[in-house]
Amino acid sequence: MAEEKAYKVLAEQEGISNSKAKDLIDKGLVYAGNRKVVIARGNVSVKTKFRVEKVEKIRVIYENKNVIVLDKPAFLSSEEIEKKYPDAKLLHRLDRETSGVLVLCKEEDFREKAIEEFKHHRVYKEYVAWVDGDVIEEFEIDKPILTEKKNNKAYSKISASKGKPAHTTVSPMMVVNHKSKIKLVIREGRTHQIRVHLRSENLPIMGDEVYGGRRAKRVMLHATKMEILGMTFSSPEPKEFKHIGGGG
Repeated sequence: MAEEKAYKVLAEQEGISNSKAKDLIDKGLVYAGNRKVVIARGNVSVKTKFRVEKVEKIRVIYENKNVIVLDKPAFLSSEEIEKKYPDAKLLHRLDRETSGVLVLCKEEDFREKAIEEFKHHRVYKEYVAWVDGDVIEEFEIDKPILTEKKNNKAYSKISASKGKPAHTTVSPMMVVNHKSKIKLVIREGRTHQIRVHLRSENLPIMGDEVYGGRRAKRVMLHATKMEILGMTFSSPEPKEFKHIGGGG
């Protein structure tokens, strides 16, 4: 059976350019059956039928002269979103497949104040996730994290000797068939902190294949709430979080 590069087959199927097809695969939006296509240059049958997931629209949660707070959809990087708002700068980042509350600052004085709040751990950050395993009581994860670059991508791990302090509180919300929906509150916000901490407890996030999670529609992690400088911003759970599995 004839084969061709995945991005070329996708480009032909969708009537788009090769570069656009590569971009869709790199963003994790392309599926063959129930399997995510992860290598754009991998060979597939020329008869492969792809499914392309749509990216949800960016929703404005709140805006004033100092900030614009967005409900970030999965599959868009924080930097891509920042480019859509040229008069604002990111205050913090969410991973590409993580959705939820994302704050951009419009005034530099406010941004500097907000950064100080982060530095002194005076920002409340709450997330929800689906993980493999049974979480039936609240517990703390207090393990230092070291972040390194691998192939131009950040990768974090627990390192008692070289890591920076990182603390995560994990609380149960629901358990279904040895999968748990949990609430997470983080103090610091190291790169991939929640993902690495949960993996270290044998509770990988569903969809987080980088850190040992089973395949799912996306990384099942959502930023539900942030409290900073007397303001509270919230984002409702995405629809795929309402039912267990997220396509996994």
